Amino acid sequence: MRRLFVSAAIVMLCAAVTLSAQGKKYGKALTLTETTKVSDIYGNLDGFNGKKVKVQGTIVEVCEMKGCWIALASDKEFQQIRFKVDDGVIVFPMTAKGQTATVEGVVTVTVESEADQLEHGKKMAEEMKKPFDPKSVKGPKTTVMIKGEAAEIQ
Repeated sequence: MRRLFVSAAIVMLCAAVTLSAQGKKYGKALTLTETTKVSDIYGNLDGFNGKKVKVQGTIVEVCEMKGCWIALASDKEFQQIRFKVDDGVIVFPMTAKGQTATVEGVVTVTVESEADQLEHGKKMAEEMKKPFDPKSVKGPKTTVMIKGEAAEIQ
């Protein structure tokens, strides 16, 4: 009887480890085999704009209002990329911060005017519950993000 109990415990432990290694899936299934470095995207914005990519990185921020985006750290210091989904389609938990995510979607590169940055900056400050200084906006700004389709968080 004791052997049966030990064997059952080992099987359950193995199953739990396997499930946790697979991670939590969000949205559609990941389909791409090749992983792109965030630094490669920033190094060739024109080449990646509109292209579907798979990126992996540590989650450094999560949308506090709706859980509609996560920001992934790059392989280069001080670089990150936002993975944004339509509101309500996927809701990322705040507990995802610090975990590793593999995401897939289409790279979008936009140039924001000063007026757009002011509007966007106020909205982001509200979402992140942080102050926004309008004086920090100086000239047009290039924004890079991934329009999200699929994610897996380990």
